[in-house]
Amino acid sequence: MTETQIMTLTDRAAARVKSLLGKAPEKPLGLRIGITNTGCNGLSYTMDYASDQKPDDAVVAAGDITLLIDHDAVQFVAGTEMDWLEEGLQSRFTFENPNEKGRCGCGSSFHV
Repeated sequence: MTETQIMTLTDRAAARVKSLLGKAPEKPLGLRIGITNTGCNGLSYTMDYASDQKPDDAVVAAGDITLLIDHDAVQFVAGTEMDWLEEGLQSRFTFENPNEKGRCGCGSSFHV
């Protein structure tokens, strides 16, 4: 039986994360992904440099990139694909989350 990763990255997202980690002021361990209660639809993704691994973090290895998924976020992001999108003058990370039941009009928050 094959184990499914909690989260996957497209090649574009992996390249962008690698670039960001390389430019970080201090050498981070990886990128921490979390969820916060906010926005008009209830939940929003958070991302920050991770300088350490918490005992209950879920670890996703994507090549030479490490994602640390906050324990409280795992149930909300399981199966999510992270991508990097560039459209015109806008660029951002996007999340294709199979657990989403709805998303606000601006796309900054969602609910499951």
